[in-house]
Amino acid sequence: MTVVVRFARQAGLIALFVGAALAGTLSGVLFAYSDDLPEVSALDNYAPNTITRVLGKDGQLVGEFAVERRVVVHYDDIPLNLRQAILAAEDGGFFQHAGLSISRMMLALARDIFSRGNVPGGSTLTQQLARNLFPKTIGFDRTWERKIKEALVSIQIEKRYSKPEIFTLYCNQIYFGHGAYGVEAASQLYFRKHVKDLALEEAAMIAGIIQANVRQSPYVNPDAALRRRNYALDRMATEGYITGEEASNAKAKPIVVAGDPAGDGSPAPYFLEEVRKYLEAKYGAKALYESGLTVSTPLDLEVQQAANRALDRGLRRIDKHRGVFRKPGRNVLAEKHTLEGFRHDRWSRPIAEGDIVPAVVMAVDDRQATVRAGRLTGELNKAALQWTRKTAPSSILKTGDLIEVELVKIDTDASTATVNLVQAPILEGALVALDNRTGEVRAMVGGFSFARSKFNRATQALRQMGSTVKPFLYTAAIDRGLTPTTILDDSPTSFDAGAGQPAYTPGNYDRKFQGTMTLRRALEQSRNIPAVKVIDMLGPPQVAAYAQKFGFSQPFRPFLSMALGAQEVTLIELTSAFSAFPNHGIRMAPFSVLSITDRAGTLLEESRPTPRDAIRADTAYVMTNLLRGVVQRGTGAAANALDWPVAGKTGTVDDYTDAWFVGFDPNLTVGVWVGYDEKKPIGPGETGTTAALPIWIDFMQAYVSLRGDRENPPSFEPPGNIIFMAVDRATGEPAIDGAPNAVTEAFLSGTQPVRELRY
Repeated sequence: MTVVVRFARQAGLIALFVGAALAGTLSGVLFAYSDDLPEVSALDNYAPNTITRVLGKDGQLVGEFAVERRVVVHYDDIPLNLRQAILAAEDGGFFQHAGLSISRMMLALARDIFSRGNVPGGSTLTQQLARNLFPKTIGFDRTWERKIKEALVSIQIEKRYSKPEIFTLYCNQIYFGHGAYGVEAASQLYFRKHVKDLALEEAAMIAGIIQANVRQSPYVNPDAALRRRNYALDRMATEGYITGEEASNAKAKPIVVAGDPAGDGSPAPYFLEEVRKYLEAKYGAKALYESGLTVSTPLDLEVQQAANRALDRGLRRIDKHRGVFRKPGRNVLAEKHTLEGFRHDRWSRPIAEGDIVPAVVMAVDDRQATVRAGRLTGELNKAALQWTRKTAPSSILKTGDLIEVELVKIDTDASTATVNLVQAPILEGALVALDNRTGEVRAMVGGFSFARSKFNRATQALRQMGSTVKPFLYTAAIDRGLTPTTILDDSPTSFDAGAGQPAYTPGNYDRKFQGTMTLRRALEQSRNIPAVKVIDMLGPPQVAAYAQKFGFSQPFRPFLSMALGAQEVTLIELTSAFSAFPNHGIRMAPFSVLSITDRAGTLLEESRPTPRDAIRADTAYVMTNLLRGVVQRGTGAAANALDWPVAGKTGTVDDYTDAWFVGFDPNLTVGVWVGYDEKKPIGPGETGTTAALPIWIDFMQAYVSLRGDRENPPSFEPPGNIIFMAVDRATGEPAIDGAPNAVTEAFLSGTQPVRELRY
């Protein structure tokens, strides 16, 4: 008995000594690392880097800016199936432990030693959260120091926060690959849906890939993603969250992700860049990329897509007219790819009839070329290459060339397509659409390709405006007493240019002269000589000052040559100026941002329409009526096929360097410019009528289909002091309604011609 007592006493002393040693060691560890540990209380104001989201007219996503793509969610936003999947896959005992799990640490040690089987990771959710929240302090190195710091911080987190709070922090912080942080961003990345809408198998996949994110992403390694998803489902069944049958049914479903992790890119990159520059200038880069602003804009994404398509097809059409095929810039064989193994990013996104996509030349001879675009194959015969003016495909293509083709028709069953050869044009262009009543930007395209050039030709390019200047000159004339029936003279004329200067002798586009004509006809046919004579009649300084009322940023030079449009303007300011005509003489300043809120939903700013008085409402209506004639009988007559109330004006600069068309209906004003970045001819005969107007028409056709009401079309409402009268189009004399050459003319009250009374 004495021996037992002595042994127990010695054992107690040893235990006391070991305990004291452990306590001392622990105290030493705590003392050694306490100064280096982060302040966990900082999480009280948890504000991680989040996505700045730019939204369109109906809340549609236009684009995002972020260092870390993250959308913070609350605990109740995380669906039960995802909570259970994460717990099962990562930390089944989360709600029982105090931040550390000895059993899991032992299992992890065994796994590291024997490298067998799937066992839960050694770190609890709290430990994973600790090192992800404080990477600079704790780090990710596999060292004892990191483990100790991680454990100490985990204990502090558990003491300060509830389990739901810790779990929510974890779900918002963890990285899921491809730039996505947090479960909401992961759900959007992989399935294009909100996290609350995830199905069981989708939730299990997201939970499963936490362990190695990118390496187990379904975009990178579909087999690994499938294994991890099924592992998460099995663990859910083991933990009792779901039945074995539910797990089996979910495991039988394929992983169906939502496309390309790089995304399709913004449908409005030029517009988005304008917004980005505004935000960075006003709020700074940190707020832009880290603070999760929500930016509401007036951009209409469906209308924007129509603008993209219209400009793309229009520039390609003009390029085809030139008949010059340029050597392909890439050859996949030269890049050491195989013909069968090459993959292009575009092929991972949906492909439909009418699309223009990259294709690889698989074989080519003098009769035809075989091409592949993803799983589709097609044949380019001589007819498909006819526009190149070459008869043999082998004379312009070689095996391995990466080219562009238009998918005319697709046979899904046979995985074949009828294709035409196309190419990216060198030519540039721009399109902008503004709401007449507010000035809101509805669509903006600043060039053929944002990837090729980020220079925004809608807002940054100053180009000569050509004959689009004429409506502003004639507006001054109408306000100074001239009428649509005023007779002007289109005859050769020389004007005194001042002492010691040669006489100024302008000419017309067609180098012809038509003699006397009405002001209406002079505008509809875009004659130069009558416009110069109007400026000479009114005085260049007065006309230049009048044009400035329309909001142009640079003053007009007060010379007779104003009539030829030598003035340089941007497309957006020219489009804005035209919008004053259908808006009763009031020009609304263009703007792209409606409101900005911070991550807490606090309103930072809100924009409202800014009206600018340009001209009188009655003068604006007379000009609108004149510009309607341009699309009914003049240089814009092709637009008459729209069968829609529209008006507008063409513009062509000398030597065909710039082509314009700016037009409007009662609700929208749209401007189109076509040209090269350097000042050189577009091509022979490429005028505003032939180059810019077809793009405008294509866009307006889509716009009317999307937003128009054919049964109840809008109308241009006249002010009360407008007098309508039938006049002879050629002479301007009063005519009988319905007469062959009669047009219904609008006059300011008191300026209409007097009918001759006959007895």
